[in-house]
Amino acid sequence: MPATLDGQLVVAISSRALFDFEEENHLFEAQDDRAYMNLQLQRLDQPARPGVAFSLVQKLLAFNTPDAARVEVVILSRNDPVSGLRAFRSAQHYGLPIQRGVFTRGRAPWRYLRPLHANLFLSANEADVRSALATGVPAARVLPHAARAGDAYPNEVRIAFDGDAVLFSDEAEQVYQSAGLDAFVQHERERAAKPLPAGPFKPLLEALHRLQQAGTADKRIRTALVTARSAPAHERAIRTLMDWRIEVDEAMFLGGLAKGEFLREFEPDFFFDDQTGHVEGAAPHVPAGHVASGVSNAIPLAPRRHQQG
Repeated sequence: MPATLDGQLVVAISSRALFDFEEENHLFEAQDDRAYMNLQLQRLDQPARPGVAFSLVQKLLAFNTPDAARVEVVILSRNDPVSGLRAFRSAQHYGLPIQRGVFTRGRAPWRYLRPLHANLFLSANEADVRSALATGVPAARVLPHAARAGDAYPNEVRIAFDGDAVLFSDEAEQVYQSAGLDAFVQHERERAAKPLPAGPFKPLLEALHRLQQAGTADKRIRTALVTARSAPAHERAIRTLMDWRIEVDEAMFLGGLAKGEFLREFEPDFFFDDQTGHVEGAAPHVPAGHVASGVSNAIPLAPRRHQQG
């Protein structure tokens, strides 16, 4: 009988999101994939340094026990198979039980998210992230220069989400951008009891909720909603989560204050936001990723010709 990932939280991640391959990637961009492959082969026995999403992956995998496989991590990368050897060797070095990988040597790998039934895709490649989101997979472009997660909470997976265009749809954000703050506040006040439509990351929040319920006594998930909303617009966000029967542990309604310092205090293993300014502001403090969703990201960025995931 074939193996199955049914019932597991599946994270697909590029090798550049999991490990720090920035030096190697600079060589790829400056020369060609052959030089990149040769350098990776030369460094085959040299473990790569942890990347931006390393802590998130390491902590999620800790939910697995000998009796229950709850999380599956798959390396899904534009790298070539030779470079994939180093990614697997590095995972083994750090004790990450990663067994599966797909390496496409420059071709878009996001199509493999569907047979994987992925709950999350993390990559440094903008085009792949946008394609994943378009097919309904929660996805974010990691910022390789972002801070690495701290070690203050070894037994907690800590994840922070923006609200509009991430957990929720961009319905309210469209009102804000087209008609201004006063219209946004009025729109949300009038619809306080009406749940917001789901955003691209609702499926991940649901999967994390299921993982928490099936988790072990010494491993837990702590989530935070970190949003520019303020009262009275906060009520619709809270009521929406209540309607979904999903709880978050912390909610920060910041009314436009910069999110970075608040995230620094929460110390997430990863933060997701649709606004590039918020993501860049968070990056000096915490691991962060850009969700290219909603009206703020309606115009696609021109893809770079040479870009590894």
